[in-house]
Amino acid sequence: MSEPLLDRRGLLRAAVGAGVAGGLGLALPGTATAAIAQAPVRAGTTAALGPAGFPTYRYIGTAFNKASLRYNPTNELIFPCIRGMYDKIASPLGRYYLYYAPHDAPGGICLAYGNSLGGPFTEYPSNPIIPRTWSPHYSVSHISSPHIIWNAADRRFYMYFHGENNTTRMAWSTDGVRFTYHGTVLTTAMIPGSTETSYARVFEHAVPGLGNKYVMVFMGVTGGSRKIFWGWSSNGMDWRFDPTPLVSPGPDGQSDLSGPSLLKRNNTTYVAYHGNSGNVFLTEVGNAFDREVHLGVFHRPLTGAPDNGRSAAPSFGTDGGVAYMFYEAGRRGGSTIAVARAV
Repeated sequence: MSEPLLDRRGLLRAAVGAGVAGGLGLALPGTATAAIAQAPVRAGTTAALGPAGFPTYRYIGTAFNKASLRYNPTNELIFPCIRGMYDKIASPLGRYYLYYAPHDAPGGICLAYGNSLGGPFTEYPSNPIIPRTWSPHYSVSHISSPHIIWNAADRRFYMYFHGENNTTRMAWSTDGVRFTYHGTVLTTAMIPGSTETSYARVFEHAVPGLGNKYVMVFMGVTGGSRKIFWGWSSNGMDWRFDPTPLVSPGPDGQSDLSGPSLLKRNNTTYVAYHGNSGNVFLTEVGNAFDREVHLGVFHRPLTGAPDNGRSAAPSFGTDGGVAYMFYEAGRRGGSTIAVARAV
């Protein structure tokens, strides 16, 4: 499955010694299918700028009425992942698919669909599309944190999800609804001293000197604290991981971080993630993933509903040149999926 661990700093020293330059200049389409969102500002408006010149995102509503969902076993929905489908498959249920999940048992990967990132989204009637038991592959207390990418080379969707919290799994699909199990791609055994490895998101991004096509950012628990780690892969299925945290919580004044997502701007690369305070933070990691420049709060939650002081697990996309952020809104035990738009 995964290859041996490699020390990132040693690897990067070797890359620099070989004359590898940073600054990939990666061009990305302005749609929700983009591997890494560029977060453009809506035309004709004056941006309210956040760290690194990113726009400010303001809440516009929830993706759906949680109370009306057919499948909602725990009243806690987390980890949205938004993807454009209109240019990938014939006759999709809607232009955009929104994946999400309950967290606590039984969990289960869920799907909703809509024709605009501004909503509304309709629940898929046969949720969960991936359950906590998938014979003969696994039977666990829960599965959660769905993240899906499109692999254009083999015209398949790759879905990453955790269950239990020490294991990240992968399945693939040709239509984004019916999946075939691939296997385990990350466990705590691959990050020495870790007790959890979950909440993974995968993006297309070539790191100089690695020969990879994809990177994974995820939450790992080491030393009793949640940090952001990363790995890389040439095919999205076989992975290598850096045992050194990519982003640590101390410089943000936090004790725990989770729910990372990659962003590109200013010819460099950032990670957006949430901290235990309820804020979403931003750190520049660079195109070579050799930096850790903490830039402060990226997004502050609403004090009232639905955030109630907590925004987490952002997923980004654009629709008609307008940037959107889907996020997990609310305190644990009662969270829902909210939508914010760039101003």
